[in-house]
Amino acid sequence: TPPGCRMWTLVWLGIASLCLGAAWAVPAKERRKVEKVKADLALYENLDLENYDLTLDNYGEILDLSNYEELYDYGDLAPKIEVGTLAPRPKDPAALPDLGSTAKTPKLQHPTISSPIHPAPIPAQGEAASAPPGLPSCLLCLCIGTSVYCDDANLEHIPLLPPETTYLYARFNRISSVRASDFRGLEKLKRIDLSSNSISWADVDAFRLLPSLQELILPQNRLTALPDLPPTIVRLDARLNRIPSTGLRPEAFRDLKQLQFLHLSDNQLDYIPAPLPESLRSLHLQ
Repeated sequence: TPPGCRMWTLVWLGIASLCLGAAWAVPAKERRKVEKVKADLALYENLDLENYDLTLDNYGEILDLSNYEELYDYGDLAPKIEVGTLAPRPKDPAALPDLGSTAKTPKLQHPTISSPIHPAPIPAQGEAASAPPGLPSCLLCLCIGTSVYCDDANLEHIPLLPPETTYLYARFNRISSVRASDFRGLEKLKRIDLSSNSISWADVDAFRLLPSLQELILPQNRLTALPDLPPTIVRLDARLNRIPSTGLRPEAFRDLKQLQFLHLSDNQLDYIPAPLPESLRSLHLQ
């Protein structure tokens, strides 16, 4: 073989080897990329997100905090706090300014009281018995509108009532008598309830001169005689007393043209005087 042919043969062999080397290098690089993708997918599939524990050991691997200040730089949006300083307090108290004279504000003064002041006592139920008879009822009882409530107030006398009184309730007390002056001038009084007291007598004119009286309630007392009644009376309840037949005056109910309810049971009655008014609807004697 001539020398020229051998040289061309070597050249072609070199070129062929270079081409084969390049062709072999390209698939190897592609294979490495594919293998890396497969490895990443396998790592992601094996990652248990539900039981994944973020600890300080791998915190830096997951979060990149290198640009934290750049990400969260609010600039002028954050409020600015102005910091000042106070002057030191002088050691000499006399150097302090007099606030009372400077600002012209009144100075506080401690009250000078020689002895403590005690509030005036409010009469309680137990003290009502010792109160004088003429003491106004609204100091001893409860006054609501034209109604006066003196129940269980330990009263021994009927208190002085307001002139506009319409209803009086003075039950469960120790009232022993009813005087003619107790209800004098009370022209609007319609109902008197003196149940469960100790009333043993009443003046003849204690109730008779009341022009508007409609209900007189006197059960559980110690009455031995029935007082005279006004013609406006509608209901009379005098049960559980000690009234005998002689304690009722003759024809005591004849002129009571509006009387509808008469309760005289549990007394000492043998009879009641006739006639009875035609308006009577209910009569209780036993």
